[in-house]
Amino acid sequence: MSYLEYTVKSVPTGLSKVLHLNWALVLLLTAVSSVGFLMLYSVAGGSFNPWAAAQIKRFVMGLCLMFTIAMVPIWFWRNVSGVLYAGSLVLLVLVELVGTVNMGAQRWIDLGFMRLQPSELMKITLVMFLAAYYDWLPTEKTSRPFWIIVPIIIIVIPTMLVLRQPDLGTSLLLLMGGAMVMFMAGVHWAYFAAVVAMGVGTITAVFQSRGQSWQLLKDYQYRRIDTFLDPASDPLGAGYHITQSKIALGSGGWAGRGYMQGTQSRLNFLPEKHTDFIFTTLAEEFGFIGAVSLLGLYALIIAFCIASALRNKDRFASLMTIGIACTFFLFFSVNMSMVMGMAPVVGVPLPLVSYGGSAMLILLIGFGMIQSAHVHRPR
Repeated sequence: MSYLEYTVKSVPTGLSKVLHLNWALVLLLTAVSSVGFLMLYSVAGGSFNPWAAAQIKRFVMGLCLMFTIAMVPIWFWRNVSGVLYAGSLVLLVLVELVGTVNMGAQRWIDLGFMRLQPSELMKITLVMFLAAYYDWLPTEKTSRPFWIIVPIIIIVIPTMLVLRQPDLGTSLLLLMGGAMVMFMAGVHWAYFAAVVAMGVGTITAVFQSRGQSWQLLKDYQYRRIDTFLDPASDPLGAGYHITQSKIALGSGGWAGRGYMQGTQSRLNFLPEKHTDFIFTTLAEEFGFIGAVSLLGLYALIIAFCIASALRNKDRFASLMTIGIACTFFLFFSVNMSMVMGMAPVVGVPLPLVSYGGSAMLILLIGFGMIQSAHVHRPR
């Protein structure tokens, strides 16, 4: 029997696809989302409205989308990845033209029943398109300079569009997610070392230029850096968010104050308590044990995705799975670093826990792609 015949005969069909779903991954996603429902109920003062009820509805809708996508053969998603990427680019351009403005940022398109954030969709379609590109490209050409330019263009165009919204957090996630796919595809490490060296040189030059005639940043931009490095220098202004976040984190201790007993969130000291800073609410109410438990659930999701990718003989499916898993990792690692004061506050939500329709649905669509790769891999 040839490998092609083995592949065709060993791929699940019909109802057997349901049995081949990665059900452990489904349970983990449900567990993390349930933590989000509990925390949204808490920050609303013991009410399902306005956040928890809407989030539950979106999760059920997202699960339905995930199961539907999982039933579609992986070769279909490979073939339409370019179309999906182009469609996401068009949506990003539409945001510039007719996007909804909220809190000084133009990031959403109002669809009536929900507001769509195209930059969230781009996180998935970018990974898919890069995986399809490296699946098409012969491996011996992966690190040649000419073939490096194409993926860089693919990454830079949406990154610049998102940066204009402005959305620094998402633009950084696009850059890092795309770079991770390139690295996993086999691009030589020397390219990444050169980029890191350039970044270190740029940061050094920025600090060295302060107060000089060739100063690279404006004075207010340096003040923002000072606030990040020392939030206590402006506790009621630019440092307010992170100062209150640290107070909430520290007050939780080992076991927390108890469910719905967090003073920082219930007394409204903690800003954006239902979105970007929801992790600090969890840490205040459930303490170090609760925070580490959530981190453990995230780690298990990543582990199951990596295991599925390593067992997959299809290059596109494997790269796509790793890419989406890396994007998911960047989501929660950047958010947790941000609320703990280890990274600047850039507006990245905690995946599947923070309130947000677009982020929830798009993430579950991404995991639907991972399930499709898992279900349809040769056995």
